[in-house]
Amino acid sequence: MIMKPLEFEKPIADLEAEILKLQKQSNTQDIDLSSEITAMEFKLNSLKQEIYDNLTPWQRVQIARHTNRPFMLDYLAHGFEDFVELHGDRHIGDDHSMPGGFARIGNQKVVVIGHQKGRDTKENLLRNFGSAHPEGYRKALRLMRLAERFKLPVITMIDTPGAFPGIGAEERNIAEAIAFNLKEMMNLKTPIIACVLGEGGSGGALGIGVADKVMMMENAYYSVISPEGCAAILWKHRQHAPEAAEAMKIAAPDLGELNLIDVVVAEPRGGAHHDHETSALNFREAILTQLAEIQKLSTEEMLDARYQKFRQYGEWNGDGIA
Repeated sequence: MIMKPLEFEKPIADLEAEILKLQKQSNTQDIDLSSEITAMEFKLNSLKQEIYDNLTPWQRVQIARHTNRPFMLDYLAHGFEDFVELHGDRHIGDDHSMPGGFARIGNQKVVVIGHQKGRDTKENLLRNFGSAHPEGYRKALRLMRLAERFKLPVITMIDTPGAFPGIGAEERNIAEAIAFNLKEMMNLKTPIIACVLGEGGSGGALGIGVADKVMMMENAYYSVISPEGCAAILWKHRQHAPEAAEAMKIAAPDLGELNLIDVVVAEPRGGAHHDHETSALNFREAILTQLAEIQKLSTEEMLDARYQKFRQYGEWNGDGIA
């Protein structure tokens, strides 16, 4: 059964409920309903294929926001080993929405940093709904510099609706914290891989998004503004969010075609929330593959490739955006 089905998944959930009802009836009343159950299971598989193989950008946004979707710490639990969290930015304090520390992936020691959301009210208050404060970005930079000192690759996991826009964050200069990260990450002398796990919202995502390889999970999105925000500006109503999501080209397949990301990491059919372990293993394999490719380069070649990668964003080739 689908846990907390999304609106477009309700026909699948209804059919699964009917199949379970028939199976229960067959078992309790000793009636042979195998042919009916088989026919409905075939119909269910066809329905899943029809829906999940033709997801719209807006449906992918809904999947990216699913509360059962694996978050950063879930990927760490299933895809990494020996995680040791480090705390604090050495200026203001710690930010629980941006955990980070040492870990191991395969035989490779790395530093991992990312956004962490919560699944219930208590955890969301602790994690600030995945929206980091300035000290979160400064802590991230501190850990990146630590990685550079010890020649460890940096893995960042992006999953945020955006950086925290509160008065306190503005007072502590969140814009400067993000901008400074962009500058410093461009020159960091160690491999960096960034992956958008779910939501990749605006500067909050970019603050840990400058990397040699930028990956996205198949049903993630990466955008300067949310579809609802775009719809409110252009159509004067949030109900046009589906059209905005389509027009903005924010889904992983679209961004891959535009060469704005390097890798789209496959998810289980229907989304990562259906199978955390398989999603994490796919993520792990993609990280190891891209890391091996980056490590073939000298430091100078790596930095030049990183610069050229971002320098060509938005280039006009005569027919359209390159």
